[in-house]
Amino acid sequence: MSVTTNTAPPLPAELEAMMRQLKMPYARALAPELLQTAKTQRWDPAEVIKALFVEEITGRSRSMLNTRRKAAGFPTGKTFATWDETVSSIPAPTQQALRTLEWVHRRENVVVCGPSGTGKTFFLEALGQHIVEAGMRVAWFRLEDLGALIRAHRSDDSVTRVVARILRADLIVIDDIGLPVGADAAEGLYRLVDAAYEKRSIAVSSNLHPSAFDELMPKTLATATVDRLLHHAHICQTSGDSIRLTEALAGKGVTPMP
Repeated sequence: MSVTTNTAPPLPAELEAMMRQLKMPYARALAPELLQTAKTQRWDPAEVIKALFVEEITGRSRSMLNTRRKAAGFPTGKTFATWDETVSSIPAPTQQALRTLEWVHRRENVVVCGPSGTGKTFFLEALGQHIVEAGMRVAWFRLEDLGALIRAHRSDDSVTRVVARILRADLIVIDDIGLPVGADAAEGLYRLVDAAYEKRSIAVSSNLHPSAFDELMPKTLATATVDRLLHHAHICQTSGDSIRLTEALAGKGVTPMP
C-alpha cells in the first residue's frame, strides 16, 4: 500500500481535534497524505481506517520500545545483531536456549562468569535488548550503582521502596562483579537478590564464580546471596583469551589512520 508524498491539504480542524483528543499522533501525522491518496486511488473506506490504525499501532510500539530501552540503562546498546556466537565460549545450544526467554517467564536467573574480556557483558546486554524487544522491562546496574542507591536512600529509610521499584522490571542485570565491594554494595546485592527470589529474574556477570563471592563481601552475606541466586540459575562459564585484547593486537580495535 503506497501513499503519495506530494503536499496534502491539512486535516479538517474538527477531525484533527478529535484525533488529538484520542491521542493518535502517528495516525494524525500520516492522515493528510493518506486521505489524499485514498481519494485519488479510490480506496475502500475500511482500508483507510485500517491504514490509520496500523500506523498508530506501529508508532506506539516503536515509542514504547524506545522508552523501555532508555529506562533499562544499557551501557552501550549492543544487540545480537553484532554478536558472533561462534566466538563465544558459551555453548551454542545454551546461547540459543537463553534466547528463547523461557527462563525469564519461569523467573529463573542467569550467571555468566569468567575471565575479563570474554564477552560476558556483551552477551547479557544482547539478552537484555532481546527481552526489551519482546515487550518486557529490564533494569541494568553495576554493583557500585547498587551501593550508591543504598547510601542515597538509607537516610530516609526508603531502601525497601527503591528495591520494590527496581523489581517492576522483568529482568534485573548486575554487571561486572569482580572486585571487593563496600558494605553498601554488598547490602544492595543481597537485598535485590533476596527480594527478587522466585519473583523476578536476575542476570549477573562476574570474573568470579558465585561460590567465591565470599572473597568480595562478608561470608555470611555472600552465603545468603549466593544461596538465593543459584537456586534457580543457569550458570554459563566463559573461558579463553580476552576478545578485546585479541582484537586490539590484530588492529581491529580502532579505525586505521591514513
